[in-house]
Amino acid sequence: MKPIYIDIDQTICRTDGNDYQHSEPIPENIAKINKLYDSGEVIIYWTVRGRTSGINWYDLTKKQLLSWGCKFHRLDMNSKPDAKAFIDDICIKIEDLK
Repeated sequence: MKPIYIDIDQTICRTDGNDYQHSEPIPENIAKINKLYDSGEVIIYWTVRGRTSGINWYDLTKKQLLSWGCKFHRLDMNSKPDAKAFIDDICIKIEDLK
């Protein structure tokens, strides 16, 4: 089964800039992802936290996910390309660009 990659900041939590320590969860969005997990989907949280600063935010991020009740299989840090958008055959399709 192919995994579903989920961004963290501004997707399942509100974060002001790089102030990760004060990120606030968005419970309704976490519930949507947890529902996918419960239905058997493989969930991987994916973030660029610390990519440019060089700060390792892994422990804080994992602690946040667990304290917010996030269900997931893996947390990937810094493997995510720093992109404005992803255009492919699943997310934003080339046909949808105007």
